[in-house]
Amino acid sequence: MSGLLTPTAAARALSFRLKGSLGKAVLLLHGMTGAPGEMKFLAKRLHRRGFSVAAPLLAGHGTDEKALLASDWRDWLGSAREAFAALQADHDEVYVAGICVGGALGLALAAEEPAVAGAAVYSMTYRYDGWNMRRWYSAVTPLAKPFAGLPLLRRISFVEPYPFGLKDERLREGMAATQGAVIPGALDRVPLGAMHEMHRLADHIDRVGRDVTQPALILHARDDDMSHPRNAERLGKVLGGPVDLRLLDDCYHMIHVDKQRDLVGDITADFFGAPPRAGEARAGASADA
Repeated sequence: MSGLLTPTAAARALSFRLKGSLGKAVLLLHGMTGAPGEMKFLAKRLHRRGFSVAAPLLAGHGTDEKALLASDWRDWLGSAREAFAALQADHDEVYVAGICVGGALGLALAAEEPAVAGAAVYSMTYRYDGWNMRRWYSAVTPLAKPFAGLPLLRRISFVEPYPFGLKDERLREGMAATQGAVIPGALDRVPLGAMHEMHRLADHIDRVGRDVTQPALILHARDDDMSHPRNAERLGKVLGGPVDLRLLDDCYHMIHVDKQRDLVGDITADFFGAPPRAGEARAGASADA
């Protein structure tokens, strides 16, 4: 971990923070190979509801595959831990919310830090077993875990397949046109070594889940193209505190940027105790338990 948490030029350029009016803050954690920019839609929605928000760049992210492979899930958690401490210094309550690996990191932080007021997890992924994933991958990946950390195998990488976790046609065509380079600092390939760290983090959540006694919101798309809703159901059974699990009906894996992103923001704000806003539009979106 040495040196990985030292602020880099990428971290300074890509991380962001907005000051709110409630005295409450939300730490927003991007996904594996992602970057803080993917959290901006959610950040703006939460900020409009009064929350301060901070979206740090996770250690090893924001530059290239080599830097990512030099980090592990504990380094990523260290980034979340530092950002949480900074928010805690000037806010009465601090919550965590994250997509996929970011959500798991938020839970890992909540397990070790009782001061985390609550957590929201979007599109939890134990396995890539959604409808757009090759069937053999879900079965083979757990068997490959003992070998995925080997130097040669770690560098093997996979391109994220179309539709890139997006049901919104405009967004996914933009991703296709730019070969995934829409979010500054995000990578368009996933190294096997990083996948290995994702699985190690998921195993950690299974071990410490009972220590997460804070309220947890789990949001997942019914038609998630990357991770089946059974991933969310499994997570709900692991956690030690009250769980609110909801399935969304008009988006894919990237629920925080897809067609129901405003709904995701509003459900999260409500769950974290934001006062209701008169006339807040929610037409055209729905969710159910």
